[in-house]
Amino acid sequence: MPLSEHEQRLLDQIERALYAEDPKFAHAVRAKDPQVHYKRRIVKAVLGFVLGVVVLMTGLVINAGTATIVVGVTGFLIMVVACVWGLTSWKRMAGIGSEPDPGPRSRSRQSGGRRPSRGSFMERMEERWRRRTEGQ
Repeated sequence: MPLSEHEQRLLDQIERALYAEDPKFAHAVRAKDPQVHYKRRIVKAVLGFVLGVVVLMTGLVINAGTATIVVGVTGFLIMVVACVWGLTSWKRMAGIGSEPDPGPRSRSRQSGGRRPSRGSFMERMEERWRRRTEGQ
């Protein structure tokens, strides 16, 4: 949806003010491709994963009682967080999951009735239960 003239003027005014206050930041923000940002995040996530592996191995090597467990668990948590962060960046960079849901699709049975759309597992189970109880 295009902006109205008033909104466009406000946006231009904000942009000019940003350039006046911090031209270096404004240029950096305007010139960057969003995928560069996501690629940088993926590289940081990989480094975080490697750091987590190092911390986990350090926890396995040291023999200091409960400190060993704490260091090992911390390393594992760092690895998990890095993986989640990297995968979300990968999805955003690839555009996975950004398309809107196409909506329910219905298929016709040969008997002429409409078959319910393939929703979630629970919705399908509820529909089967409803059909069983109505048929008895």
